[in-house]
Amino acid sequence: MSTPFEKPQIISHIQKSLNYTIFDSKWIPCSAKFVCLGNLARGTGVMQIYEVARGELRLVKEIENAKPLKCGTFGATSLQQRHIATGDFGGNLNIWDLEAGEAPLYSIATGSRDGTVKVWDPRQKDTPVANMEPGEGHAFNAQDRCVCAGYDNGDIKLFDLRNMSVRWETNIKNGVCCVEFDRKDINMNKLVATSLEGTFHVFDMRTQHPTKGFASVSEKGQKSTIWQVRHLPQNRDVFMTAGGAGNLHLWKYDYPAQRSKEDSEGVSMGVAGTVNLLQNVTLSTQPIASLDWSPDKKGLCVCSAFDQSVRVLIVTKLNRV
Repeated sequence: MSTPFEKPQIISHIQKSLNYTIFDSKWIPCSAKFVCLGNLARGTGVMQIYEVARGELRLVKEIENAKPLKCGTFGATSLQQRHIATGDFGGNLNIWDLEAGEAPLYSIATGSRDGTVKVWDPRQKDTPVANMEPGEGHAFNAQDRCVCAGYDNGDIKLFDLRNMSVRWETNIKNGVCCVEFDRKDINMNKLVATSLEGTFHVFDMRTQHPTKGFASVSEKGQKSTIWQVRHLPQNRDVFMTAGGAGNLHLWKYDYPAQRSKEDSEGVSMGVAGTVNLLQNVTLSTQPIASLDWSPDKKGLCVCSAFDQSVRVLIVTKLNRV
């Protein structure tokens, strides 16, 4: 990467203005469609499905919800069903069949601002399978059966679902906005946590020291809040952060020569790598609240900002990093 032209470029492919405040956007797996979730001016929630077609966005479906919709995920469904789970400002978890009617398949009354972390099984609707008292952000790793939660006081807690205990905790001295594992389907590898003051932390989750915990490296990515981090599905060492100043930063994590070493007492401890900025771009004057990579097309992503716009982006040259 000797010249600027050899670096990845972040290109705004399509931009569309919306008539509501958008909080989240998610690609529908195995499709050229994505979902937008937000808050209409009259106080109700809205879900819109858009399809990318010939360089434009075509509205496929619109569903209104009683409460504003805050977030969504396809993490609890199969590629065949592609049901989306959404959380609203009324504390409800709804699961929707996007191909069917305009009502959710079922609703679960839950909560988030009470500081608890709950894990739900769609096959068991009445009570959560796990309820952990002391997030703003959360991450799940299926291989290790762990849930990580970040809190507005700077705490990060790693819950072990097998014995319902806190496996590890730390404090990054600023409110946590988002936490994400680099992959959910392998043994814990890396965890990125973003914060209010523009700093993010990368933890190497392979080696846990009894007293020092996990090795980490921190980076002052920008001056404003980093609202989200999303790892590239096709390369877990590349990730993008979304900022409060309307900008995106593309990063790459480089591993050290050795990921672990022994301390003075012969106990294994992790060794953190380094983080390098690949590219950055300013897209809006308002915070970018959500970002989601396409799981199928490398370099394709969708992001939304508080300027009431959704943007489809193309990130080039990712095969060269």
